[in-house]
Amino acid sequence: MSKIHYNFETCPGRRGHGSLKWEKYADPEVLPLWVADMDFETAPEIVSALQARLDHGVFGYTIPHAEPIEAVLRYLERAHGYAAKAGWLNFLPGLVPAINLCCHAFTQPDESVMTATPVYPPFLTAPDYAKRELIGVPLCFNESDQWTLDFEAMEAAIRPNTRLFILCSPHNPVGRVFTQAELLALGEFCERHDLILISDEIHCDLIFDEAVTHTVTASLNESLAARTITLMAPSKTYNLPGLACAFSIIENRELRQQFNQTIRGIITEVNCFGYAGCAAAYNHGEAWRLALIDTLRGNYNTLRAFLASELPQVIFRPMQATYLAWLDVRGLELKQPAQFFEQNGIGLSCGEPFGGPGYVRLNFGCPKTRLEEGLERMARALKHRD
Repeated sequence: MSKIHYNFETCPGRRGHGSLKWEKYADPEVLPLWVADMDFETAPEIVSALQARLDHGVFGYTIPHAEPIEAVLRYLERAHGYAAKAGWLNFLPGLVPAINLCCHAFTQPDESVMTATPVYPPFLTAPDYAKRELIGVPLCFNESDQWTLDFEAMEAAIRPNTRLFILCSPHNPVGRVFTQAELLALGEFCERHDLILISDEIHCDLIFDEAVTHTVTASLNESLAARTITLMAPSKTYNLPGLACAFSIIENRELRQQFNQTIRGIITEVNCFGYAGCAAAYNHGEAWRLALIDTLRGNYNTLRAFLASELPQVIFRPMQATYLAWLDVRGLELKQPAQFFEQNGIGLSCGEPFGGPGYVRLNFGCPKTRLEEGLERMARALKHRD
């Protein structure tokens, strides 16, 4: 059987369709490489499933029925060796509301939440929105010069009122895949301080470094599973964020009840297309995902080579996962790096909301030619700056 060819070379135009990514900028000439939203069309197998659901013609309230539940459970077992149960699942319209609701469900207003920075901005805003204190502890570098958790600093920063640790695994924006040893050490830290662990694993199927694998945090041991809320979704991997379908996995019955009580009347039903897309992604999307990984690996190598050759002042540490590059541009001595690049035709994420001033984040989930154009614009802008 011949191998299916998936198109990662061209993309449909996205302006005029309400695209957050493409319609952010008033200047239509700005090339957007910012938010975690790929430009690729999703897997045709998913499109076919959505078309079949569309052809049904009735779009009423939809419950989490057998098809998406079974698809998620099979996926967790097949891809990650995690034998979850249907009763542990809770479908949600996104991970950002889930993170915010966890702050309400598992802490009181006089308690604090810890996370490791730089990190996806909602990790930093969710405690504030819930009027909880945020304790942000910077990541450090291990003996292999990889980003890692700074347990010494975490021990120094934790307080008696700390109740939650929010983990991004694999990590956005630094692209690190944590080892089992690191996750076990975090589990011991949480157990020692009686913390609930919120483990956002939405990027777990976007690993392009063939030397590493993702470990579902809750799968490591029963003690860690009993204090972990796992958050996942097919949205980043299969480029489906607009379908708004994510899920939590909570083994501990008491924590499930706390979470369910908090979301009552706030979280509504996932829409029918979200369920259809989720089931199709996990049941039929693997060949497309593997082709995507090859594309992202190639783009990552293109990005590394260009920066090393043309922009050596930009520090870019090796990544293992995601399509979001974390660039240290402090050596460029730009007062407002993201604004500078936007004024020169390339839209990047500002590092400050991530807790990383002096950095920018670049999305390379796009055709290689589009990435190369963005990089050339960066180089030209720096060459001709005043």
